Amino acid sequence: MGDGEIRVGLGIDFHRLVPGRKLVLGGVEIPYELGLAGHSDADALLHAICDALLGAAALGDIGQHFPPGDPRFKDISSLLLLGKVRGLLAEAGYFPMQLDAAVIAERPKLAPYIPEMRARIAEALGLSTEAVSVKATTSEGMGPIGQGEGIAAWAVALIRKAS
Repeated sequence: MGDGEIRVGLGIDFHRLVPGRKLVLGGVEIPYELGLAGHSDADALLHAICDALLGAAALGDIGQHFPPGDPRFKDISSLLLLGKVRGLLAEAGYFPMQLDAAVIAERPKLAPYIPEMRARIAEALGLSTEAVSVKATTSEGMGPIGQGEGIAAWAVALIRKAS
């Protein structure tokens, strides 16, 4: 592989919505009566982004680097995990170039929070907000996500080998 090599990765994550948890997406706490279940803050958007970045560099997945049973990661902010992923990429000689992500949630409405999500993700990765795209959609009432049982996220990351 030559200098300046460009790679792409895909990340997908799903979490159930449950009472008694904060809802955090893209590093932003969103007022809602339910939150995402998980060992960390369960930020499905950032987990999908982490997996996309790790996958692009062929460095495994988020569960391999931050095991869900590990007490060090209990309730940890996924923004911190994203920063750690940035470090893993750097160690392997890669840096992020661009992200495109989509969150699938029936409710709450996420549009008002997307600019802040983009800003927090960009800051964690050393990117401009113009290099970070976050979109939100519903599943039109279909399936568990459409019934409000959970939230899913997909992300695609473009990375480049340092020259």
